[in-house]
This record gives sequence, C-alpha cells and structure tokens, in this order.
Amino acid sequence: MIDEKLLINWRRIFHAIPEKGFTEYKTTSKIIEILRDIGYQVSYGENIICAEERMGLPSAQEDKLAMDRALKSGVRSSFLEKIKGGFTGAVATIENGPGPKIAFRFDIDCNEVQEEESTGHIPYDEKFSSKHPGLMHACGHDGHISIGLGLAKWLYENTNEWSGSIKLIFQPAEEGVKGAKSMVAAGILDDRDYFISGHIGIFSGEDTIYTNIGDFLSTSKFDVNFTGKSVHAGMSPHNGRNALLAASSSALQLHAISRHGEGATRINVGRIEAGSGRNVIADKGKLVLETRGETAELNEYMVNEMYRIIEGIAKTYDVEYEFKNMGAATKANSSEELSKIAEKVAEEEGFKNINNKAKSIGGSEDASFMMKRVEELGGKSLYMVFGTNLAAEHHNRSFDFDESILKKAVEIYAGITRKLSL
Repeated sequence: MIDEKLLINWRRIFHAIPEKGFTEYKTTSKIIEILRDIGYQVSYGENIICAEERMGLPSAQEDKLAMDRALKSGVRSSFLEKIKGGFTGAVATIENGPGPKIAFRFDIDCNEVQEEESTGHIPYDEKFSSKHPGLMHACGHDGHISIGLGLAKWLYENTNEWSGSIKLIFQPAEEGVKGAKSMVAAGILDDRDYFISGHIGIFSGEDTIYTNIGDFLSTSKFDVNFTGKSVHAGMSPHNGRNALLAASSSALQLHAISRHGEGATRINVGRIEAGSGRNVIADKGKLVLETRGETAELNEYMVNEMYRIIEGIAKTYDVEYEFKNMGAATKANSSEELSKIAEKVAEEEGFKNINNKAKSIGGSEDASFMMKRVEELGGKSLYMVFGTNLAAEHHNRSFDFDESILKKAVEIYAGITRKLSL
C-alpha cells in the first residue's frame, strides 16, 4: 500500500528547505534519516562521489552560508564534515534474492529562484513555501525526493512482490548538470543491469506519461575568467590591458561560430561580468556560457571552437584567461524494451494518455551519464516524464504541480520493478 498523504508530507518538508547543488546539507541529512527509519543502510560522502570529477562547486562563501544554515536547523557538525565540499547526496541499496540489478535515480537540488509569496500560490497558502530567500524547488525535485522515498518504503515492505537488487540514488547538483558524472566515476552503477529515472511535468497534462524520453543533447558548461591590468582610463589607458573588451568581444564572436552541418549545435553566453568603474580600465572579466550538440562529437566541435576563439581574442587584448568546467551531460536515449514495459505498467495503473514514441525534451540531463554507463556495461536505461497539471512553467517563481502525481510515479516504478523481476 502506498501512503499518498505521507508522500505529500515528505514533498512539502523538502519544498520548504531548498538547497542548491552540492550544498544540499539539510536535504541529504533528512533523506538519510527517513531511509534509516524505514530500515536501510545508506552510503554517502566520498563513498558515492568521486572527488576528481566534481564540477561547478559552490564558492567558499556560498558553502559556509549553507553549512551555517544546516547547523542552525539541527544537522550535526560531525555529519556535515563528511559531506561538505561537494559530497552531498545518498545511495541506499536493498537486496532481495536473485534477480535483476536496478538503479533508480532521484535529483535533490533546487533552483536559484525567489518563490512567489502571494495568495493563490498553494505552497504559500498552505505554509510550506521556501524558508530560504532566493532558493526554491521550482523544478519538481522535491517531488522526485518524495517519490524516491516512497519507492524505498514500498520495496522494503513488499519483498514478496519483487526480487533482485535495487539501488536508490539521491543525486545532488542536477541543475547545471554537475552531479551525475562524479557519482558515475565513483562506480555506483558498475554493478547494475538497468537504470531508470524520470521527471515531473516538462510536458503537462493530467494522467499523461511519456515512456520513451531521449535525444538528450550533449553539453558543456564553462566559466571563463579574463585577467588584464587596471589603470586610470584618462591618464594612462595605454598601460592597461582591458579584460572587459576581451570578454565582450569573446561573447560576440562565440555566437558567430558556424553551426555544424551534421546536426544541431548550440552556444549561449548567459552572463557577462566585467569592470569596476567608469574611469578604470577593467582588469577582470567573466563569461558564463554553455555549448550543446546533438551528439558528443558535435558538442566537442563547439567546445574546440570556443577554445580557439577565446585564445585568439585573449592574445589580441593581451590578457590572461582561465576556463573552469562547471557541468556536463552527454547524449542518451531510452531503451525500447524498457519503454514498452513502462507502457504496460502505465496501462495497468490507469494512465489515460500514454506516449511510447521516442520524444526529446529539447535539452540536456546529467542522468545521461548514468544511462550511458549502464549501457556501456551491457545494460539498459529508461527516462520518463510524468505529466501533470502545473501552476506555472519550470523554473518560474510560481511553479507548483498536482501532488497526485507522486503516488502515480511510485506505482509506475514499483510496477516496472515487478515486471523486471518476473
């Protein structure tokens, strides 16, 4: 029996305590607490994260703020010492005799969005909106956590309905595609036959499920820092080296990269920072950007062109430059076999609209690294979208979803587990 009220309660607990990637301290602590209460042994910290593959870590100031907030909320300092610095998240495994080895993944981080605070926004009206200014679960990851915990409870209480080995992965830092690669590098998927994940919403619609999501774009995220020399703009501009102009010129030229004839390619400079005053030649400049490609090779083409252009412009303005890898994802598709199994389960669970045709969300997902790893070792992977009614689009301050989807998603995951155990 799946307790819908409990799922909703869990979702609301996590909705109120949003934390950005690799600072999910209170979130990780609460997930582990609930899993242990159910009866699980839980792995975390350096056991599930490869230090060398972490990307896009928060600044020291951001990390301290998040740790202080977690301490004030009651998280033990001894626990924080084990997960600080990019080691958040948790993995729980349950063994139940011979059978398939399945991994389910649930992302746990939030968005840097200020949540709506007005009547009509249900989290505000019912007093479970974000307690953390500037942070919000505006993408449904609070729901994903609840679904993962609900599945954990069902698995533990219904061992007569399935067999095999299930690994439940609560992944940090999905936003900006930063967290999955480091978990893959830690080897947590190297013993799995199947990998399964999904997302609430994206495509709205009550009782709608998409069982064959794929064509994720390969992507790379970078921060580019330029360093020049600041001088007085009136008295001695000839002695300066202008990082602002280097950054600005790079932004323009990057968007002029020729698109590739063999498939879709993208680049976007999302933010530019430079300068300190109107009479100062800027000695610092920064670009926050991303590349994407229909395949890993096409994305690599965009990255190489990015390197070439920035190197050339840096020489032109006589400034130094540094690249910082902030995130990445790769190409991935769902298994047709698993998609058909999910379709049958959705029919049995009463979904009215079931779409098993290959469908792209038009973007990237770092679960793609997990999908790819399992497939490299001979296994199969699946990514689904659980359609539901939305109050506003993803990453919007008024985002919210119909909580009835939580129980339905657990039922889908439980049903797939049963069928793979046959």
